[in-house]
Amino acid sequence: MFEELLNETRHLGKTLKIQPCDVNITSYTQDSSRITQRVWINIAFQAMNLVHPIYVCMSDTEPLLIGQDLLDRLTPLIDYRQGFIWAQVLSGEAGRPLLNKLGSSPCMRGFTKEDYIIEMDQELAKGQAFFNVSFTECGRGKVFFEAGDTSDFWVSENGEVFTLRHLSLMGNEVLVYARDLQTQQVWKTRVHIHVRLNDNSARTEVKPRDATLTQRLPEILFPRQSAVVRSDGTLKRGKRDWVIPPINVPENSRGLFPEDLVRIRSDRDKNKMLRYSVTGPGADQPPTGIFIINPISGQLSVTKPLDREHISIFHLRAHAVDLNGNQVENPIDIVINVIDQNDNRPEFMYTLFNGSVPEGSKPGSYVMTVTAVDRDDPKTANGMLRYKILSQNPQSTSSNMFTINNKTGDIITVAAGLDREKVTQYTLIIQATDMEGNPTYGLSNTATTVIRITDVNDNPPEFTTDTFFGEVHENRVNVIIANLTVTDKDQPHTPAWISVYRIIAGDPTGRFSIPTDPATNKGLLTVVKPIDFELNRSFMLTVEAENEAMLARSIHLPRQSSATVSVQILDINESPEFSPNPKAIKLEEGLPAGSLLTTFTAQDPDRFMRQTIRYSKMYDPANWLEIDLVNGRISTIAILDRESPYVKNNFYNVTFMASDNGIPPASGTGTIQLYLLDINDNAPNVFPPEVEMCEKPDLNAINITASDPDLNPNAGPMSFELASRPIDVRRNWTLSRLNGEYAQLGLRIGSLATGIYKVPIIITDSGNLPMSNISYLRVKVCQCDHHGDCVDMERIIAAGLGTGTIIAILICIIILLVLVLLFVMWMKRRDKERQAKQLLIDPEDDVRDNILKYDEEGGGEEDQDYDLSQLQQPDALEPECVKVGIRRLDKRPLHHDHHYPLRSAAPHPGDIGDFIHEGLKAADNDPTAPPYDSLLVFDYEGSGSAAGSLSSLHSSSSYEDQDYDYLRDWGPRFRKLADLYGGGED
Repeated sequence: MFEELLNETRHLGKTLKIQPCDVNITSYTQDSSRITQRVWINIAFQAMNLVHPIYVCMSDTEPLLIGQDLLDRLTPLIDYRQGFIWAQVLSGEAGRPLLNKLGSSPCMRGFTKEDYIIEMDQELAKGQAFFNVSFTECGRGKVFFEAGDTSDFWVSENGEVFTLRHLSLMGNEVLVYARDLQTQQVWKTRVHIHVRLNDNSARTEVKPRDATLTQRLPEILFPRQSAVVRSDGTLKRGKRDWVIPPINVPENSRGLFPEDLVRIRSDRDKNKMLRYSVTGPGADQPPTGIFIINPISGQLSVTKPLDREHISIFHLRAHAVDLNGNQVENPIDIVINVIDQNDNRPEFMYTLFNGSVPEGSKPGSYVMTVTAVDRDDPKTANGMLRYKILSQNPQSTSSNMFTINNKTGDIITVAAGLDREKVTQYTLIIQATDMEGNPTYGLSNTATTVIRITDVNDNPPEFTTDTFFGEVHENRVNVIIANLTVTDKDQPHTPAWISVYRIIAGDPTGRFSIPTDPATNKGLLTVVKPIDFELNRSFMLTVEAENEAMLARSIHLPRQSSATVSVQILDINESPEFSPNPKAIKLEEGLPAGSLLTTFTAQDPDRFMRQTIRYSKMYDPANWLEIDLVNGRISTIAILDRESPYVKNNFYNVTFMASDNGIPPASGTGTIQLYLLDINDNAPNVFPPEVEMCEKPDLNAINITASDPDLNPNAGPMSFELASRPIDVRRNWTLSRLNGEYAQLGLRIGSLATGIYKVPIIITDSGNLPMSNISYLRVKVCQCDHHGDCVDMERIIAAGLGTGTIIAILICIIILLVLVLLFVMWMKRRDKERQAKQLLIDPEDDVRDNILKYDEEGGGEEDQDYDLSQLQQPDALEPECVKVGIRRLDKRPLHHDHHYPLRSAAPHPGDIGDFIHEGLKAADNDPTAPPYDSLLVFDYEGSGSAAGSLSSLHSSSSYEDQDYDYLRDWGPRFRKLADLYGGGED
């Protein structure tokens, strides 16, 4: 292999320099003291296109490139005896292909790589140069380098990439553009920056963009085992650290299909015939048939155009087996990246966007964000969108009131002068273009944005006039006396438009208020406290109007936000007023009629009017008082009685009215409140007035008391005494005093006859002038049960059931009995009607609410398989087989000369209905037929029946000699009978 490498280099006129590198094979990935950088190299050697990680270590002469995969291929370069690694040194620019068997290719102007992958420390200082991109100029002049879409990096004219500030890397990506200033042609490459891991043994896997396809069909070799030197100098077999580059296939290809992608080959195909295959989604799994492989040559092809938006990456596995199906190589993973094409137009999330911004917003104020999406790869220019505003309507107060962030879609204000009172909304046409906004190659789409200018309180309310006028009659409240109108340019029915009115002067006692009419925003000046014309004839109010919302900054209330209101008070005829009202008077009851109590007069509030007042009585329930019409003197016209039902808690109220002679007349009322003091003017009475007693009381007595309407000390304690007359009272009764309130009545004799007795009792109160009264106690003497309760009718009457009540109860009982009797009679009549109706209806035809009973066993369909020919009437009947008569047991019945009418046979075994109707008709027309209700006795079966005779059942003492096979022809039920009787011994 080393000789082939040397021969190839001589053929191409290249020089391969071999230098020793002082790094041990087992420790060079762990000792980074000599390793300064890791790069990727693309080697094309003998139709193989491989990408290898290369570690650069510094020697005394020039950099050495060491790659583990390269060492596996170039094993003769390793000197195992010395323990050193021999590595190749590229002559010329690092990272360029070492060998190319196809010879020199035409110069292609552009970056040497589409993607660069470098590994750096996480922290980069400001101004640090960390990478150098390589550009092939092909002798066509220099290009200008620039870093796109970032403010963190800067590219010099030599392709060196610098940092513009201190950076903490998190896996960054830098786009570097090269522009020909004459032709304006642009080239692009990516620099992927990976953060160096702390574990130096960690390898960075190859990314999908790490490989590029050459013009020659690349080859992928199955990995094989190679020798590895241990630290002690011995060898071991280990798997090669092979990184297979992804295959990049552009989507929407228009080439001829199938299109070749790569050739998969095994080194073992030199010794034996192999068969290649691929598996995975896109090959033998859905979607199937996209990728196919030539089983002999291993050439992998794609069969149709790919769509990255549907599937962006395919993961396949390649297999190599011999002709017997035995696996000769371990499967290898193949990654196929679908390269994006700009085949999707940007789409806005909505066709109409709505936003808002307060009026008066300063330039730079955020308004809203519009968003569009592109199904193309967002990591490429195909999916990178740029926004711009195409038009603005209206164009006042500036044609460019808004601007848009071309990357984020944020709309902000750029000019001052947003005034809702002039322009309520703006309509913008927004365009989104992919290819980073390139108008030539990018695809575009538009959307409409409506920006509503929201109101702020930048216009204070202003009164329409400086002075308002109003008038109101005195003593009126909750009356609107003036409408205060203002103008406000802000949006109606918002806090910035709704006005709040305040009285700032002229109303120290708070007699007025100004609520706001929510519909018109007017101030309604209202009287909330009564005003006396005789005290205030006019008011001069100062009113101020403000909005519910605070005024915007730098806006102050103008002079027009305050006004003056002149209010005139109108005089009216007021009612006379009694004073005091009510007027209380305390006096003893029993005052005789005609006594003067007091003078109750009213005053007229209308001091500036000369009016006459007249008095009258309005309310006097007991009619005890009167008032003088002119001077208001009040006197009694009846005796005042504290015990009257019109007196409540010793108080008696009388209402009087005073009326003037004004126009119109006015009147007022006043109340005299009499407080009546008690005097001893009522004698006591026995209580309760009625009691019950048994004929023969068992040492029991009755406790009684007295009631006196007067109050103490004109009431109790009481004294009780039996009257002296009639003379039998004290002979039959005894009365003993228990205390000042109660006495005890008892019998002096053993028993009394049943009846009602009136016992006179003298009761005397304790007033200053005591009053006595003979009060009769009604005592009912009755027969008692063992509980001591009365049992006679008088007891019932005493309990409250009078004669009228008992009569009413008896009448109700009689009415109830009559209703029950009528109901029973109605039920019997209803039963008779039902029975009569049932006689008119055949019970068999009356199917209402009846249970129909059937004695036919019927079953499944096989039970319907009857031989209906048995129901046919024979064509010829013997005359002697139709006799009807009385059953004789000693001889065969004789036949009469007449015959029944012959019935025709049914035309068809299935026409049973017609057969039955014809038979019924023949029977009805038979003159010899007996009445339908006579007993018909049949003892002769007749002859000529197609079913045969059953007499054989009685002609033999045994059924063994009978032939029952004919029963099988009668249907499934008779087949069972035939099996029972005709089955022989079984």
